[in-house]
Amino acid sequence: MSEIEHLIKKLGMEIPNPPSPVGNYAAYTRSNSLIYISGQLPLNSEGTLIIGKVGLDLTIEQGKEAAKLCILNCIGQLKSAVLNLDTIKKCIKINGYINCTKDFKEHPKLLNAASDIIVKIFGNKGIHARVVIGVESLPLGAAVEIESIFEIES
Repeated sequence: MSEIEHLIKKLGMEIPNPPSPVGNYAAYTRSNSLIYISGQLPLNSEGTLIIGKVGLDLTIEQGKEAAKLCILNCIGQLKSAVLNLDTIKKCIKINGYINCTKDFKEHPKLLNAASDIIVKIFGNKGIHARVVIGVESLPLGAAVEIESIFEIES
């Protein structure tokens, strides 16, 4: 088990088994030292998806939980890609998409939940660029979707 995996357990988190793609795409791709992880939905270990619109069906706290599940699924895909999370050199960027009402304005609060996890796990290597966007809908009615880019040691 890698040092990063030990830290994740110590933080009381669990890296989920990453979900398989549900379409004609790869869960992740590698180009040189970059790993691009496809959008991950808030799917928990029991296979339950957090669905709904933040600001209508879901509270900000429920949206934060959805964002946490998304980023943990990104890390699960990352582990599948590299096998050893200690080889991560940097989290480059995360993009967050929030299924929300048109008057919702708290997008950063939700993505902060994901950003905080990345920094807790990877320390300074986890400080990243990001964008968060509110959208009318997401696949399968998901509350949040997050995609990410990581750099690994060559």
